[in-house]
Amino acid sequence: QVLLVESGGGLVQPGGSLRLSCQPSVGTLSRINIGWFRLAPGKEREFVAAIGWTGHPTSYTESVKGRFTISRNEFENTVYLEMNSLRSEDTAVYYCNRVYQWENTWFPLGDNWGQGTQVTVSS
Repeated sequence: QVLLVESGGGLVQPGGSLRLSCQPSVGTLSRINIGWFRLAPGKEREFVAAIGWTGHPTSYTESVKGRFTISRNEFENTVYLEMNSLRSEDTAVYYCNRVYQWENTWFPLGDNWGQGTQVTVSS
């Protein structure tokens, strides 16, 4: 199974922006649906966004709609999560994973998670 590697996290002030990247350790992301998830202290891992292998459809959890954008670049073999207007409640470790869609809901495909990338929103 392809191991996905997340990067791009950091410390940012409220209202700031970050761009996260998701790349495979080996191989390609071609024809793979990819989702972003996040895990905050004391909470369960939650779905953030997903993108189909063709670039469509895209889906977002309600709290990030209008602020986050998921995209993919096949030439760079990367899926991105552009995060704008960041809030303190966006603070979490962000993970990407293969996903599948069932009745308009995206689920991680398996339980093989990478190291994630820490996003901290604080003044």
